[in-house]
Amino acid sequence: MLGSLPNVINTSTLVSSSEQQEASSESFKTYTHKGKKFKVYLPKSYHILKSYPLMVMLHGCTQNADDFAIGTQMNELADEKEFIVVYPQQSSNSNMNKCWNWFEPLHQIRGFGEPAIIAGIVKKVQNMHFIQKNKVFIAGLSAGGAMSIVMGVTYPELFAGIGVSAGIEYQAALNVFNAYSVMASKGPSPVKQGRIAYQQMGKRAKPLPLIVFHGNADSTVNVANADQVVHQWITTNNLAYNGKIDGWIQNSPVKTREEKILFGRDYTTYRYESSKGELAIDKYIINGMGHAWSGGNSAGSYTDPKGPNASRIMWDFFMSQKYKQSI
Repeated sequence: MLGSLPNVINTSTLVSSSEQQEASSESFKTYTHKGKKFKVYLPKSYHILKSYPLMVMLHGCTQNADDFAIGTQMNELADEKEFIVVYPQQSSNSNMNKCWNWFEPLHQIRGFGEPAIIAGIVKKVQNMHFIQKNKVFIAGLSAGGAMSIVMGVTYPELFAGIGVSAGIEYQAALNVFNAYSVMASKGPSPVKQGRIAYQQMGKRAKPLPLIVFHGNADSTVNVANADQVVHQWITTNNLAYNGKIDGWIQNSPVKTREEKILFGRDYTTYRYESSKGELAIDKYIINGMGHAWSGGNSAGSYTDPKGPNASRIMWDFFMSQKYKQSI
């Protein structure tokens, strides 16, 4: 999750050379922006004159674009659903374990550090291809999930939805040691952090759909953080809607559903929704899952194939949201 101290996370599964080659095909090319590499995947149906949605994927610690693409299977989903995927890639020069520095103040604000670079990558892809600007989404795992939240707060005008797997609420930590405490337990009051996030959004503030996945056996990031992420965004979205915390989205879920999966992991979903159902926040708690991308391919690191398919569920969730079309 952090990687600023040695051996924070050991990669659970190595990616074979053949799979690395598969992930580096002609449709998956590497570029650079401000010293950081990023990879862009074009769906098989790609046509230069056609416009596409864009999914921005932020990997976790020790991972890279190829590993994350293989583990999440987002490129395969892009072929099926016809969208473009971009994978910004952290360097070991910026963090020894290639973690996004979500816990450092320089990387939590607009116009500086990693948020500015990631935003620049998104804009560069928008200049390279015809992108449907009302269908740009960002998702990430662990440190990448925490940074996805930072991006939604610092550059809300770029995105129409956020996906978080094993993430942390906005500005929950301001240094590496504080971050370890948050990961082990939970962060500050989500109402307080929700207000701070809204203030950081500034004049660009707008409500954003959010979907969260977290395993209740995660020993790296305590599952309590999933609830904090949700309630931070309930506060932020309420304020972004009309400047008030008046229950446009209630703190209690409007719907809870338990799913029993044969030969898979049981899970519970919680739906939080705006008053007229325009915008939703979904939370998936997966029983027995550790620190992983739910439903991923075991050829990639930090995946749990037995969990519900987070990639597909995220995409379907984003496509179902109505509020993004009216912003």
